[in-house]
Amino acid sequence: MAPATREKILKASNALGYKPNVIARSLMTGRTELIGLVSNNFDNPAFMQIFDLFTRNLQDNGLRPLMVNLSGSVDSHEAVGMLRQYNVDGVIIASSTVSPDFLKGCLDARIPLVHAFGRSVRNAPYPIVAADNAQGGRLAAQALIDHGYRRLSVLGGPETASSTRARLKGFRETLAEAGIAILEERFADRYSHDEGYRIMAELMRSEKAEAVFCGDDILAMGAVDACTAAGMSVPHDMGILGFNDISMAAWSSYNLSTIRQPIAEIIVDAVQLMLSMINGEKVGPQNMRKCELVLRGSIRKVDGRPISSVPD
Repeated sequence: MAPATREKILKASNALGYKPNVIARSLMTGRTELIGLVSNNFDNPAFMQIFDLFTRNLQDNGLRPLMVNLSGSVDSHEAVGMLRQYNVDGVIIASSTVSPDFLKGCLDARIPLVHAFGRSVRNAPYPIVAADNAQGGRLAAQALIDHGYRRLSVLGGPETASSTRARLKGFRETLAEAGIAILEERFADRYSHDEGYRIMAELMRSEKAEAVFCGDDILAMGAVDACTAAGMSVPHDMGILGFNDISMAAWSSYNLSTIRQPIAEIIVDAVQLMLSMINGEKVGPQNMRKCELVLRGSIRKVDGRPISSVPD
């Protein structure tokens, strides 16, 4: 088509408000611009923030998310079948743990796959982008040690979650190097305020800890509220340290010290990896990003001097 003719057509279509039919275009190109966005943590407010960032980032890159919930008794084979029916261009998993059957189904169907927030897997047949959870656990232990805490317990996320295991591994190792033994380790069935509240109430009835490392901010918020309900002050009677640094962690009612997971960077990495894969480009196996400590008001110097807040 001659450039002049093309220009006339574009001007006319703009004047008429014409928009290309995406479905018709997909029949020609073989691309639907649909990306399956998969998770099993829809009850965790942290993942609402993650989904918000994912959907906006995908849309900014001309892609559209197709949400898939793998919580509960959802059949992995049916989920893969649905993704194939919609002919998605790729799948991004936004969860630390997912069914091996689902992973295998996507790989068998040759659907481009990126695992965000997953654990490091040697020779994984798909790219992984995540926080270095073990490094985050080490950071948490060192922060509590540096503030003078020695009697420490853990309120972890689901024990089967790879993120829980990695965070606890780093936490244990750093405490062991300092000659400190963990008093108690308890694990939540799910990432929820109720679970944090319930388990913290149990911890307060047993051996006295000076501080508790929580494997997630939502669990930590439940722990703070359990302390308040029991007449204990955070941080003066009990130190609480979370993980993730979701927006609610900075609320004045919690003022939660936490380990910041680089959520936004992970999401950008995952979307860029997906774009590269659907364009036929070769990508690296994994990209692990470092966590950082965010000090607010839920831990203190054990000698009684309050710590200074560190700006975000």
